[in-house]
Amino acid sequence: MRVLFVSYPEKTIFQYFAPMAWALRTAGHDVRVATQPKFADVVTQAGLTAVPVGGDRDIWRLAEHRTRERDATRAGLPAPFDVVDEPDLITWEHLSAGYARQVDWWFRMKSVPLVTELVDYARYWRPDLVVWEPTTFAGPIAAKAVGAAHARMLYSVDVFGVTRDHFLRLGRDRTDRADPLADWLGGYADKYGFGFAEDMVTGHFTIDQIPGPLRTPADLHYVPVRYVPYGGPAVVPKWLWQSDGRPRVALTLGLSATERFDGYTVGVGDILDALADLDVEVVATIADRVRDRLGATPGNARIVPYVPLHALVPTCAAVIHHAGAATLATTSLHAVPQLALPFHFDQPALGRALAAQGAGIAIHSTEATGEHVRDAVLRLLREPGFRDAAVRLRDDVLATPSPTEAVGGIEGLVDRYRDAR
Repeated sequence: MRVLFVSYPEKTIFQYFAPMAWALRTAGHDVRVATQPKFADVVTQAGLTAVPVGGDRDIWRLAEHRTRERDATRAGLPAPFDVVDEPDLITWEHLSAGYARQVDWWFRMKSVPLVTELVDYARYWRPDLVVWEPTTFAGPIAAKAVGAAHARMLYSVDVFGVTRDHFLRLGRDRTDRADPLADWLGGYADKYGFGFAEDMVTGHFTIDQIPGPLRTPADLHYVPVRYVPYGGPAVVPKWLWQSDGRPRVALTLGLSATERFDGYTVGVGDILDALADLDVEVVATIADRVRDRLGATPGNARIVPYVPLHALVPTCAAVIHHAGAATLATTSLHAVPQLALPFHFDQPALGRALAAQGAGIAIHSTEATGEHVRDAVLRLLREPGFRDAAVRLRDDVLATPSPTEAVGGIEGLVDRYRDAR
């Protein structure tokens, strides 16, 4: 079987794909990753085969110039994916306008640089399966052009599928129903000789890596797969496996906050100061440019720019994080109580689900003062119920098929959907 992964060039997104790509490769399938040329080194560094297609575009730099979307966000207009947080407040008009904005800037920036050469490559290589990042619609376009089965692979709660469900449900009885996303994808369908189908939006099936109890599913076909941590090149430092006997608390707020945005959404210095008098070792993974502004740090804090999360978490008694899906899933895998400080996208939904399971506490980042964080950490360390719930969550995670175990089911789905347009 020939399997083609497709994504826009974003390291944190690709890292979700790599273990599934390895599993398919070690099962004997030919696996390749199509992306912009500048990203090929990240793919090959993971031991996978890259296929450079299209031209290089810095979508984040382009986004900085798209003042219309930025101004809409500042004005409080809902993005289409807000339906996960506020389903009763999101109307069809909001969703339609939100889709129009997303198509106009975000979806086009991700897909247009890839589409033409990706379709050409697919016609040459004839993949049996195309696995695509949920907003890189060049993937399903190329798959449909050659009759390949295709699947979305999630790196978040399925905000995309839930939003689409809500949009279609609200628009079912409307006579003035406009569908900007279907119209845009339909133009490519006409160009490449097939008709628009709803699977161009949500895939023939969806590979879902979110721990089962934390999922927010749509009415779609999901293939649950256990999340396997991969963060790129990793070295375990000596200090990590040499403990002084104090409980260790990790503070990690993700890469995107500093690599793509203006910085962390919580006061790192205030949190460190609030934890300073506790008999714990705090390990904080803080970007150098933020660390340089912190000044003096408490004596119980170790500040490092990076440490492999899958090596750090098992040594911890609690983890404070931003409710990013990879961080939350990695911590869940090791049955460690969690304090989630969500900000946007699917983070609030994940934080609420975590708290509902009893495996952690969620405090929105706008309310995450040092005092609130300190109180929550003390609860995580002192109340055994959090650890008990974390163990139950870990058991749910381990009961989910690993990428290797999921391969057989995926092969069957490819047989069902291949050559279906």
